[in-house]
Amino acid sequence: MAFGCCAYVYLTLPDVRALATSNPSTTAFIMLRAEQARGKGEKPRRVQRWVGYRHVSSDLKRAVLVAEDDAFFQHEGVDFEQLQESIEIDWARGRFTRGASTITQQLAKNLYLSPSKNPLRKLRELIIARRLEAELKKARILEIYLNVIEWGDGVYGVEAAAQTYFHRPASTLGPSESALLAGAIVNPRLLNPARPGTRLIRRQQLILKRMGGVTPPPAVEIPAPTEPPPAQTEEPVESPPTEAKPPDG
Repeated sequence: MAFGCCAYVYLTLPDVRALATSNPSTTAFIMLRAEQARGKGEKPRRVQRWVGYRHVSSDLKRAVLVAEDDAFFQHEGVDFEQLQESIEIDWARGRFTRGASTITQQLAKNLYLSPSKNPLRKLRELIIARRLEAELKKARILEIYLNVIEWGDGVYGVEAAAQTYFHRPASTLGPSESALLAGAIVNPRLLNPARPGTRLIRRQQLILKRMGGVTPPPAVEIPAPTEPPPAQTEEPVESPPTEAKPPDG
């Protein structure tokens, strides 16, 4: 059974090499949100505009690294110390609840997987994260992450978030706005950077205090990525990727 599960995971892994030169037109998470909206009889909303790594404020890059993965430079996709701590806490509680995901793991899940806590899904996430690190530069991983993550209801990526909440491009964001956006990633549908509540302001202040000690990865020369379709307000009618059950035996 264990061998069958491992073989299934390995044989069904996505090929991430294309991400070095092309931007994803959608993600498993965006498709899931569209499916959820259609299930409620609503029109899927999607506001997204891709921007290159050089066109994202350095303050925002620092803020996101502080908020989501301050060991981004030290790991190769998986922070094993944090992962072990997470597993120990989950084991003590008897359930999978605590996250210890790096930015690379979050990207793997966002691009290809469901948000379930299934151990097999987690294994796929870990392997995909290592593959992303093997095939892509750190700057490219962070660029894709910043352009696809959810930043509000139907708001995806840093440029859409900057324009939605601050009415300015992502390249011009300063420390204060950057810390608000980074602080909202943990719960983007509840935390509004344009009207921050006590919780988000507290997170903003913590992030601001630590931003000086983090340096974002330098931009690297890569072939110009193929751009995805322009910002759109409705998703194509397609279902999100599903994770088939592993074979028995």
